Amino acid sequence: MPFKILNIIIIFFSLTIYSYSAGTSGGKTKSNFDQASKLIKDAKKYEKKGKEKKAKKRYERALKLLIKANKEKPNQPNTLNYLGFTSRKLGNFEKGEEYYLLGLKIDPNHTGINEYLGELYFVTDRIDLAKERLGVLKNCNCEEYKDLKEIIEGKKQSKY
Repeated sequence: MPFKILNIIIIFFSLTIYSYSAGTSGGKTKSNFDQASKLIKDAKKYEKKGKEKKAKKRYERALKLLIKANKEKPNQPNTLNYLGFTSRKLGNFEKGEEYYLLGLKIDPNHTGINEYLGELYFVTDRIDLAKERLGVLKNCNCEEYKDLKEIIEGKKQSKY
C-alpha cells in the first residue's frame, strides 16, 4: 500500500512540473510586441531575398500581434510605428498613415515614425509631405534621415 501512495505522489509531482514547464520558455514568455518585432525582422530578410510570400505571411502575423499589443498597452509610439509599418507593407497605406499620425501626436520626434511616414508619403506621390518628414529628421544625425533622403533623391528604392 505505501508503495502505491508513493507512486501516486511521484506521478502527481511529475505532471505538475511538466505542465508548468510546457507553458514557458526559460520562465519568460515574450510579449506580443516582442514577437511581432521578430516577425518584422524576419520579413525584412525574406524581402531582401525576394521571397515576398514568406515576408507577407510574417507581416500579417506581426500585424495581428501588434493589434493585441496595442490593446494591452494602448498608444505606445513604437507599437504605433510598427502598426503603421506592417499596414503599409501589406498595402494598406491609409491605415498605415493613421497609425503613424497617432504615434506622432504622442511623440512628434519619433525617428522611425517620421522616416516611415516620409516613405509612405513618397510612394503615394506626396513628395512635399515626405520632405516635411525629412525636415523633422534633419538634425537627428541618424540612419532614418539618411535612408529617407536617399529615397526622396532617388538613390534608394522604397518597397512601399
